[in-house]
Amino acid sequence: MATIRSMTGFARTENATALGQLAWELRSVNHRYLEAQVKLPEGFRAIETDARALIGRLVKRGKLDASLNLRSSGERQLHARLNQAFAREVIDHANSLQKLIAGSGSTVAPIDPVDILRWPGVLHEEETKVETLHGLALETLEAAVAQLNASRGREGARLQELLESRCAEILVRVAAVRARLPAVLTAIRERLTERVKSLVATVDNDRLEQELALIAQKLDVAEELDRLEGHVTEFRAAMKKHDEAAGRRLDFLLQEFNREANTLASKSADAETTRHAVDLKVLIEQMREQVQNVE
Repeated sequence: MATIRSMTGFARTENATALGQLAWELRSVNHRYLEAQVKLPEGFRAIETDARALIGRLVKRGKLDASLNLRSSGERQLHARLNQAFAREVIDHANSLQKLIAGSGSTVAPIDPVDILRWPGVLHEEETKVETLHGLALETLEAAVAQLNASRGREGARLQELLESRCAEILVRVAAVRARLPAVLTAIRERLTERVKSLVATVDNDRLEQELALIAQKLDVAEELDRLEGHVTEFRAAMKKHDEAAGRRLDFLLQEFNREANTLASKSADAETTRHAVDLKVLIEQMREQVQNVE
C-alpha cells in the first residue's frame, strides 16, 4: 500500500575516487515549502544549479541541508609523460659536463637515470582535475536523495499508522453520537413536555409538536456527523497519494474536521455527546501535530 512520506530524514552516500572519498550528507526536517541548502567544496561550485534541480525533482517539501565533502586519500594520483627530446638534451649536457670533469682529473660518477627523471621538465605530470568528478558527484547525490526518501518513507509509514488509528477512533466517536441521537431527542421531548405541563393547565399538542420540531432541528447533528465521516474517507484517500505532497491537503482537511467538531460541541444537548465532541477535538489536534511532519 502506498504511504505518505515524512519530512524528517537522513542519508549519507560515498564514492571512492582518484582524488579521495566523495561523500554527500543529507538532513531534512519539516517546513512549509521546499527549502534546500547546498554546501559544496572548492571546485564543485559549478554543479550547484544541477544539484538544486535534482533535489527539487525528487523532494516536494521540507528544509533540506545537503553537504558535499571530498576527503583526500593522502596520495596524489599522477599521470606522467616522458619528454624524450628534453631528456636527450639533459643527457647530452650531463655527458659534456662529465667530459669536462674527467679532463680536470676528477673522479666522475656514472649518470643515474633517476636523476635525469627528477630534472624539471623531463616528466610532464598531469594531475587528475576535480572537474572530472562533477558527474560522479551528481550521481552520488541522486543516490543520497533516494536513500533520504527511503528513510522519509519509513517514517511516513509509521505516521500513517498513527493517523489511520485516529481516523478509526473518530469513526467510533461519530457512531456513538449517532446512536445516541434518538435517546437525546426523546429526553428533550420529555423535559419540554413536563415543563409546559407545569406552567399551563392545558397543553396545545400541535403547538408543542411544532416547538419540538424546531428544537430538534437546531440540535440535529446528523449533517455534521455525515461530514466527519466524509472527511475521514477523503483523509484516507489523500494519505495514499504518495506521488504528490499530501501534507497540505491533510492539513486543510483537519481544519474541516475541527469545524465540524466545534459545531457538534455547540449543538450538544447532553453530557455524553459533549464528552464525545471533546474527544474528537483531542484526536484532531493529535492528528494536526503529526500532519505537520508529512511531506
